[in-house]
Amino acid sequence: MSSSVDATSTSLAEDLQDLQLDRPAKGLKSVEELEKLTVDEHLSDIERSVYLLSSGQEVQRISVIHNLPDLLRDTESHDECMRRVVPKVREVLHLAQTDMQLAATSAFLQILQKNLVPIQNYSQTFLQTILNSVDSKDPDVASAWLDTLLDVIDLLPKEVIKKEILGSAISKGQLAQSVQSRLACCRILGKISTKFEPFVIKKEILPVVQSLCQDVDYEVRGCMCRQLDCVARGLGLEATKSAILPELVELTNDEECHVRIAGLETVVNILSLLDTETCGTTIIPLVCKICQQAVQAEDATLPVVATQLGKLCHGIADNLTDEQKQWFIDFYKKLCHVGLEKNKASSRVTTPVIDKDRGGSKESDLTDIFELEDKLVECRKNSAFNFPAMVLFCGAKQFKPDLHVTFTHLCKDPHFMVRKTISGGFHEVCKLLGNSANLIQSDLVALLKDESIEVLKGVVSNMPAILDCYMSSGSNHTVSESKSGPLSDIIPAFLASENAVFTSNNWRLQEMLMNNLSCLNKCYSSENIYNKVIPILRQKLLKARALPVKVAAARSLLKLTRKVKKREQRDEIFHGLIHEFCHARKCYLRNVFVDICRIVIELYSKKFFKETFYEYLLELHTDSVPNIRLNLCSILPDLKRLLILPTDRGLLQQLDACVRKLLVAEKDKDVTDGVQSALEELDKIHIPMQSMTRRNLFEQDLEDQKKEEEEKLLLDNEEKELKKEEEAAEKKKGDKRNLVSAKKGSENGSSSKIPGPRKGSRAGLSGSNSTTKKFLYPSHIAPEDDNKPISPNTKGAGTSNNKLVKSKSINCLSQIPRRDVEDLDGKDLSKTKIVSPAPTPGKSPGNKVQVNSNISKASTGDSNINKKRVSSPKLSRLPLYNSNPNLHPGRPSSPSLIPIKASTTSSTNKTIKATRGSGIPAPGSAGTRRASVPTISTSRRGSLSGQLPTEVTPKAKGSNGALTPSIKERKKSR
Repeated sequence: MSSSVDATSTSLAEDLQDLQLDRPAKGLKSVEELEKLTVDEHLSDIERSVYLLSSGQEVQRISVIHNLPDLLRDTESHDECMRRVVPKVREVLHLAQTDMQLAATSAFLQILQKNLVPIQNYSQTFLQTILNSVDSKDPDVASAWLDTLLDVIDLLPKEVIKKEILGSAISKGQLAQSVQSRLACCRILGKISTKFEPFVIKKEILPVVQSLCQDVDYEVRGCMCRQLDCVARGLGLEATKSAILPELVELTNDEECHVRIAGLETVVNILSLLDTETCGTTIIPLVCKICQQAVQAEDATLPVVATQLGKLCHGIADNLTDEQKQWFIDFYKKLCHVGLEKNKASSRVTTPVIDKDRGGSKESDLTDIFELEDKLVECRKNSAFNFPAMVLFCGAKQFKPDLHVTFTHLCKDPHFMVRKTISGGFHEVCKLLGNSANLIQSDLVALLKDESIEVLKGVVSNMPAILDCYMSSGSNHTVSESKSGPLSDIIPAFLASENAVFTSNNWRLQEMLMNNLSCLNKCYSSENIYNKVIPILRQKLLKARALPVKVAAARSLLKLTRKVKKREQRDEIFHGLIHEFCHARKCYLRNVFVDICRIVIELYSKKFFKETFYEYLLELHTDSVPNIRLNLCSILPDLKRLLILPTDRGLLQQLDACVRKLLVAEKDKDVTDGVQSALEELDKIHIPMQSMTRRNLFEQDLEDQKKEEEEKLLLDNEEKELKKEEEAAEKKKGDKRNLVSAKKGSENGSSSKIPGPRKGSRAGLSGSNSTTKKFLYPSHIAPEDDNKPISPNTKGAGTSNNKLVKSKSINCLSQIPRRDVEDLDGKDLSKTKIVSPAPTPGKSPGNKVQVNSNISKASTGDSNINKKRVSSPKLSRLPLYNSNPNLHPGRPSSPSLIPIKASTTSSTNKTIKATRGSGIPAPGSAGTRRASVPTISTSRRGSLSGQLPTEVTPKAKGSNGALTPSIKERKKSR
């Protein structure tokens, strides 16, 4: 056992020794190498540069070439640099490596761009080096110097170009030169063609151009074909029609696909130079031929045709007839569907075909199939890219019959690259459609529900622009106001897309989604924002991984909270932020609270922040985690900028105490440094006085004042809405009362306008054995015929009663409470007991009593009437009226007119007559008890006076000993 342990320890020691942790790394220089790189410090810049170029290392030479513009910029060393350093640089470049050559290309261009050398000197030195280096054998070096030459041509005058460059370019275009030289000639001729007059181009350049268009190498023909656009612009229209167009037509029919592609691109670029006649007779037939050949061959030209079709149609749109226009639209539809049918057919083949004779599989055929499929997918992708251009070509009115179905197919294409491309241009299509954007609503919902993150990225990134299009095209209603609108389907799908977005690791897309959710404040109601959007933001604010996503969610949350109308909901959101972040148990959530406060300072007014978040933020200076205290130090200067004296003196004292405590008690080095830097910035901030800020308002103060006014307006609008809701509730309640009373009145009959008795009162009960209802009059108001029942046609009381109408403001006879008596047959009225009714729940005892309209129909038949104890209102509840209705014209009105119910018996059939001393108890007859009678004015509602109870002192006694108040006493009480 011990031997095995020793062997293990020995092998471990050998492994550690092999590591050789103390040996220097291979990248470090040795002492000998460092001595070679050492230069005498006393040498000047010019001498040091010459020394390094002569005997220095490759790195030192590259450093000298990079610093060459700086040496030439110095006026003192400029001449010496041109005399000693520049010749040495040109000498070194002949045998220099690629890195030094690339450094020289950049330095030579900077010298000309900054005008460090006169043009004549530059053309004699640097330009000659550039022209010689273009023919370098290294293709990368030659290409770099050629690009530098093309950039230099733009900065050189015409005379220098003609003298130094034109001859060299023409010589490079001869057939005896290499392919690389002829390719360089094509690019140089295209660049300098715009510098000369047309006759110079026609004489010097055009013959070489025509020769290169007929070159034996297809790369040269294609390169020269791409430069025909620049040559045509220098020649003019007539020379282009006679010399350039024939060459261009021939190149578009070239046998090589590369040349045909270049020809199509040149046709598109040259359209703006041609007139209507040339486009109609030459270009349009040529383009149609190219398109047909591309579809038939299905070669590499097909994706290029799909790419250039949008520009092509837009360029020739004014020269097309309706037939030709429809042809291009139909051709575009074919490009959008190309390859889909073949994919369905090829999907049926599951295994490769085996050639038994050869004993192998046709792998080359499968490779060709995959390459073709890639080309077709690229064609559909390029067609999707050009869809906005085709919408502009056909017009918004023709979108539905021509392109709507094609657009739907592109949105549902089986390849995600096609869907990604169409989703990236969806907002452009919406803008072009305008009011017809509702047609593609379902397609947008389908893209928002796509499983591919790349597809969602195209839609989500442009969602604010898309929603703006739908808002402007519609009636500008929110989702809550128009549930059938397009936004009612789009916004839920947009909110549901966050599930797919957050399943990926693309935190940039998540951040973009959180930021774009803030655009819903324009098209979503306050309740929907609070119930549907804000919960998502709060969840991501708590559970998102990346900090930028949390910050974006906090920003959108605080923006949308300004849209919430109810103060209770806003307060709940702010209290939730304080509870979930400032008082959170996890330190990273408390750290996020500081970032939330930064956003609040940016979006809300100073007053709001000081009232809501200021003190909670300062509490974090006692946090146990140093990172939180360090983050707090960075926001302390912003807190001081919010203060205004003398109003915020207490807040300033809290800030000073916080800083003082951090200075004294802080032990962490990083936090101490943060406090020191914050303290230096705090000392530079001057707190303004309130009187001064009223006079001099800066731009920030005006913005803060605007924010405060918006917050105040939000509170005012909330109060107004609450008042409106209360008024609407009261009005609805009043309408309900009127409706119920109207129904009761209709049930009682239409012959009388006096409402019936209150529901549930015993006085209003009627049945087969019910007593006859009559008015019992006082003795001084006796009816003319007691045996006749009161009818609507009867003069006197009956006529008056029919004219009485229920009113809310003026008390009428129907509002006078009635006293009911027991059976009066054979009994003295003085022995009659008045029974007060039990108060109905929810109603006062003094409510209105409705009189049945059938009081004129007295029952005269014999019937057994049970003696019942009926109820009447308490005497203390009887109102005292200012105006006494006179039921019988010609008779004096009595203040004691009280309608009651009289009981009659069928045996005697006698009518009870009420006289002044007949024993009916008057108000206040209950011993020494006084009746508190409220006096009600006959004025309108709202102007009631004398509603306090009034004591009536009884003066006169009736025959039964009851005290009755006199009329004078009643007048005085009024």
